[in-house]
Formats: sequence, structure tokens, C-alpha cells
Amino acid sequence: QVQLVESGGGLVQAGGSLRLSCTASGRTFSSYRMGWFRQAPGKEREFVAAISRSGSSTYYADSVKGRFTISRDNAKNTVYLQMNSLKPEDTAVYYCAASSDSGPYYSTPSYGNWGQGIQVTVSS
Repeated sequence: QVQLVESGGGLVQAGGSLRLSCTASGRTFSSYRMGWFRQAPGKEREFVAAISRSGSSTYYADSVKGRFTISRDNAKNTVYLQMNSLKPEDTAVYYCAASSDSGPYYSTPSYGNWGQGIQVTVSS
């Protein structure tokens, strides 16, 4: 098990940037594939981005490709989500998640560990 804590959310104007961080407890962070998901009011939780255990491979939802960047620092037990050119439709609670299995990177059941979530609000 790993505990995840997100930080860096907040309110930003459209076109602005935010960087989310997710810090994990434990000594096995590098053994987890990491992902970011988001959930807007009244909508299902959706995949945003994922990164492989080594950080050599990254995956993005079409809606954020070219604007968001996921990265990780295994020495700091931290995964990041750099969000640029933010749009009002990016408004959601963002969740960090860790996966120890080989299920689809975009699927919520593949992730057994979740953070508490952090609010990101983009004003128009």
C-alpha cells in the first residue's frame, strides 16, 4: 500500500498554468505506475495522464494532449502534472493514483491507491 497526497491546486484564469504534485509514502514508489484522473461535478471520473514506473513512457487523454505534462521524480517519491493553457472545462477535482498491476493505464480499476483529490478551478 502507498499513501498519496496531492497539492498545488487552486483557482486560475483561463490560459493560465498550475502544477499539481503528488507525494507518496513508502519506499517502493518506483514500483508503481502513476496516473492522474479528474472528476467534474455530475460526471464520471476520467483519465488525464499516466507515466510508467521509470518515467520513460507517458500517456495522455486527447483533451489534454499538448497542454499537460506528467513527470515523476522517484528520488522524491513525487509525480507532477504541469497544466498549461488551462480551459474552464478543465475544472474538476484531480486525483493522483498508483497502480501495481498491468491493467490498462487509462482505466480506474487498474489503480488500487488513490489520493484524496484536489480542486482545480479555471475561470473564464
